[in-house]
Amino acid sequence: MKSKEITIFRTYYSDAVNGELFIGEEFQCYTIELPWLNNQPSRSCIPEGKYVLTKRWSPKHKWHLQVMNVPNRSLILIHPANNAKKELKGCIAPVTSLTGIGTGSASRIAFEKLIAKIFSAMKTQTVFLTIKTKQP
Repeated sequence: MKSKEITIFRTYYSDAVNGELFIGEEFQCYTIELPWLNNQPSRSCIPEGKYVLTKRWSPKHKWHLQVMNVPNRSLILIHPANNAKKELKGCIAPVTSLTGIGTGSASRIAFEKLIAKIFSAMKTQTVFLTIKTKQP
């Protein structure tokens, strides 16, 4: 089975993490996450690495993405949010534009565009998410 590669290039700050999300070589959107706090559940972003993405449905987020096999963590999701500190518990939120450290705007728009592409790819291939530090 073929695979699709999604990469988030992170920039770390003490209060939060901002990222740039690419599908292959093509920029898709920005991301916001909680700061790195040694992978503490509900308080930290997840460790850098390579993860499988799956489709998931919940009453709260409807259809969204789940990041699988995160060490010592469960239910790490990709869902809309515009403020990492107020709306995330370790998950990743796509945003259309960054408005500050850990904040963005038009998250639902970025999210809808992203899942349309990823869900389509999931019909025929495994989708991987790689998270790494953005190099200057």
